[in-house]
Amino acid sequence: QVQLVESGGGSVQAGGSLRLSCAASRYTSCMGWFRQAPGKEREGVATINTGTGSTHYHASVKGRFTISQDNAKNTLSLQMNSLKPEDTAMYYCAATRLVFCNLGYGYYNSWGQGTQVTVSS
Repeated sequence: QVQLVESGGGSVQAGGSLRLSCAASRYTSCMGWFRQAPGKEREGVATINTGTGSTHYHASVKGRFTISQDNAKNTLSLQMNSLKPEDTAMYYCAATRLVFCNLGYGYYNSWGQGTQVTVSS
């Protein structure tokens, strides 16, 4: 199991930006950000292969969100720009050992406690 601790959530107006960070006890091959809004299923937002740097994004966040890694600090980040009210959710950092990363939350077996993002119109 990997220990993951998220930070950086908060409240922002539509069009604003937030940066989420995830401190990891170690990297695994695939790490990502997921979100869950009340009454909705958890969904993958962005993933990264920490070995190759290859990324995947949910269609709704492409061009607005950027996932990145800081190898020196074992930190995963999610830069969120042009935020919309529909981005409001609890955001989770997750990790797994996969060869090919994907956005399916069922593949991830280590999770952080989550950080709340609220976007008002």
